[in-house]
Amino acid sequence: MRLKLVSLLIILSGLSACSTTEKPTKNSDNVSNRTNALQNQATSAQSIYQLAQNRQGADKIQLLYSARDAAISEQNWPLLEKIGNELELTASVDQIQNRLYIAFAQKQQNKNDQALVILQSLDGQLTQPEHFAWHQFLTASIYASQNFPKKAAPYFFRASETATKNNIEIPQLNQNLWDNLKQLSSYALERFNRGSVIQQGWVNLGLYYQVYASSGVELDQAINNWRRRYIGHPAFSVLPEQDEMLTELAPINIERLVVLFPQSGPNERLGDALKAGVLAALDTQTINDTIFIDENLSTEEIAAQLEEIKPDFVIGPLLKANIDKLANAQTLIDTPVLHLNTFDGERISLQHYYFALNPEHEVQQALEHFLTKGYQKPMLLAPNNANGQRLVDYFNLQWQRYSETKPQIGFYNDKKDMPNTITSLLEVDKSKDRIQTVKALFKQEVENETRSRSDIDVIYILGDAIETRLIKPYLDVNVSTFADRIPLYASSKSHSKQIDSTDKGDLDGLYFTELPWMLDSQIKQHNLRQQYNSLWPEQIDISQRLFAMAYDAVSILHDIRQLSVMPGNQYSGLSGKLSVNTSGHIERMLDWAQYTNRRIKPVQLETQRPVPLFMQSAGDIQTIN
Repeated sequence: MRLKLVSLLIILSGLSACSTTEKPTKNSDNVSNRTNALQNQATSAQSIYQLAQNRQGADKIQLLYSARDAAISEQNWPLLEKIGNELELTASVDQIQNRLYIAFAQKQQNKNDQALVILQSLDGQLTQPEHFAWHQFLTASIYASQNFPKKAAPYFFRASETATKNNIEIPQLNQNLWDNLKQLSSYALERFNRGSVIQQGWVNLGLYYQVYASSGVELDQAINNWRRRYIGHPAFSVLPEQDEMLTELAPINIERLVVLFPQSGPNERLGDALKAGVLAALDTQTINDTIFIDENLSTEEIAAQLEEIKPDFVIGPLLKANIDKLANAQTLIDTPVLHLNTFDGERISLQHYYFALNPEHEVQQALEHFLTKGYQKPMLLAPNNANGQRLVDYFNLQWQRYSETKPQIGFYNDKKDMPNTITSLLEVDKSKDRIQTVKALFKQEVENETRSRSDIDVIYILGDAIETRLIKPYLDVNVSTFADRIPLYASSKSHSKQIDSTDKGDLDGLYFTELPWMLDSQIKQHNLRQQYNSLWPEQIDISQRLFAMAYDAVSILHDIRQLSVMPGNQYSGLSGKLSVNTSGHIERMLDWAQYTNRRIKPVQLETQRPVPLFMQSAGDIQTIN
């Protein structure tokens, strides 16, 4: 979990308190008076820092200290790092504390690799408990900010143990530790259930929180037992009141549900598909009343209907413009809501969640698989439009977190442009030019075969079903026959049940991600699929996917609160394995499938959490699960 800036300002204020101070002397009083007089001439961290450049000795050091405090207050992290580096050249400065400041400033600028190098360089030098506690806390914070709770946990534990034993105050330590624990699975927690009483207390509290989440009575009893066993434990400061914890974990009781779908306008057909999914899911629920409202009504009309209905939960809207409209009017601020799209603004309520068939989820899943397989040079093929550009940009941004190599990117404008794009990327055109040059040197016929570049080790296609069926043959004929076959992958856009029903094309060997609902062999609800096919045999692909999404949206409501406070948990739905991240967005893990002999078969492809570059460069390259 990323730490809040306000919390970190408090943290560095506390870090200042652990520095070694000298007894005041007459000379130091004079220095302080001169420094105060100089500071009155400056109004910002930068101006104080500039004053320090014109001073020498103790005056300069005191001004640098003041500039450092001002930089923290202003959140001027580059300046804080610069000041720290300058103070490092002064022998009289507490170098351990100063390097902790530098590491913190680097972390705030996402220079995580540099920050970890500094923190690791301090190992063996942390003789003061204060320094050790802050060192462990900052290290844990870096891992936690990168969403590696398992890696962060041991550092959090050591920081908590040292702080408790030595009465060291580290603001936000206990809350951040607890937030980190809630992201671990029960299996991971069990592996940490050892060591000191402090560590075991934290771990057992996390286990109680998970194991008894669905039983209020048992959770209440477990927490009472924990309180008696771990009297004085630092977790008491973050342990919620029992009523609050029970409320946080209790399933939501929904008697009256409102569904906001487009029931008019150009997106009415999408609303019909969503409505069918909701109605199918309601057959398995105990919700008494479900009311459908057209999301295209005015804000005032929707607000009036909601005031009259007083729903326990709302699903929708679907369209981003309508989500923005209701968010700006705060129409749903007091009601639990599962929006059916992403939201770019600030989350206005912890009761608000966001569920979208986000293609970025598939791109992330494919990227993590590529890294697990050890691929170093991926090639991406995408349409030259806004969606293609967005997904390629996302892949590039994420890839840079884990690899120093750059993917090869090919954008095509239309089907006529595809051959040129592919031959250029694979450098087949250069091979053909070389062949022509050799032929020109000889009168007799020269046997030849084009060669494609050999460094590309995986190809990812981001086109739709028709485009993929055109691209695949071009790739087959342009890759050297004597070279290793390059694995081909695609997203769910490449798969169409409509097209597959008449022509699977020459897609043999292609891997792709897809919703379980779209893969007949992966569906557990066979009767539901049979009913759907009999009612809507000609439904287009987007309607089928929206049906699955709406079905899951209703089915997940009962557990959504627990999923949101325990991000490691998953719900297996028609649209994939679903989890809720800390910002309230539902993330999806899709199934893998492969075209084999003109048939589609499910496959299990290995995927592990990749190790970021900043951890690799710091010498910390263990596999992270």
